[in-house]
This record gives sequence, C-alpha cells and structure tokens, in this order.
Amino acid sequence: MLGLRFYFNERHKREWMTDGSLDWLWPAAERASVPVALAAALFLPTVGRIAERHPGLKLIVDHMAVPPGSRGASAYRFQPELLALAKHPNVAVKATGQPGYAEDAYPFRSFHEHLHRCFDAFGPERMFWGTDITRMPCSWRQCVTVFTDELPWLKGRDLELVMGEAVCNWVGWRLPG
Repeated sequence: MLGLRFYFNERHKREWMTDGSLDWLWPAAERASVPVALAAALFLPTVGRIAERHPGLKLIVDHMAVPPGSRGASAYRFQPELLALAKHPNVAVKATGQPGYAEDAYPFRSFHEHLHRCFDAFGPERMFWGTDITRMPCSWRQCVTVFTDELPWLKGRDLELVMGEAVCNWVGWRLPG
C-alpha cells in the first residue's frame, strides 16, 4: 500500500471526518507510513487537528481545497484555511484540476494568484501538480503548460519538484536512477 485517498462525495461519507468513523485510521496510517490524501475543503480545521495529533502521518489536501462544483473566485473561498495548514510540515497540497475551476480561457490567469499564494505557503516540496483530465475544459497539454510555461515564478528546480518529483518523494515512490 503506497497511499490512501478519500473523496467525500456523499453526505454520509462527509460525516466520517467529524463523527469519529476515521479516528482509527490516522494512527494506523501513521504507524504504517501510508500517506492519506483527502478532498478536505469542508474539513480543513479537522485536517489541522489530525496533523497535530499525528506528526508522522503525511496528509495531502486534494484540489487545493476547492469544493466540488466551484468556479471562479468563490472556488478559493477556503484558501485562508488551507494556507494555515502550511504550518504543519506533514501537510501537503495537490493543485489538481485548477483549469476546471477557472471562468477564463487558457492560460487561466484567474487562478495564477491562488497558485502562487499556495506555493509561497507550502513550497515546492509540498505542492504537487495534478490534472483530473476527465473534467478539464482544455487539453492535456494545456493542463501541463499552464504550470510549465505560464507561471513566471515557477522555474528550474521548483518546477521539477511541483511537476512530479515532490509527490514521488512525499509518498515514497522511487524515481528511476
């Protein structure tokens, strides 16, 4: 097992984060060194408490804490709570599906500032690129190049980390020599 991912897309599953259903998981995953990714937009303070109680547990907040179905500026309404989690060295963030939250066309300048704030808070070792390509309003290539070509502040070693190396390091995947 290299990792777990929880996407709370049904009401009864959303309660798991607050009703104790997953309380057994955090120490077990910490002991087994299994990172846990969470679609946790609605539970960011809870993620902070889990991170504090289990400092050896690596947590990943999916989709930069954008709630499902959100678009435009309101998609980032939980960004202050997300950025507050950066104080926990065992919390990382995955910038998955960002073009899907934009109301403008490629190069999606509307979310560049949100990405930059997230990068500044978490750094290149704890911010990961991702696509969620099945629901993107653009091509795979544009999902990649919005990060590789359109963000002037993301270059060199930082770009290599964000675009794949950091997530491999985080979850313990060995990279080819």
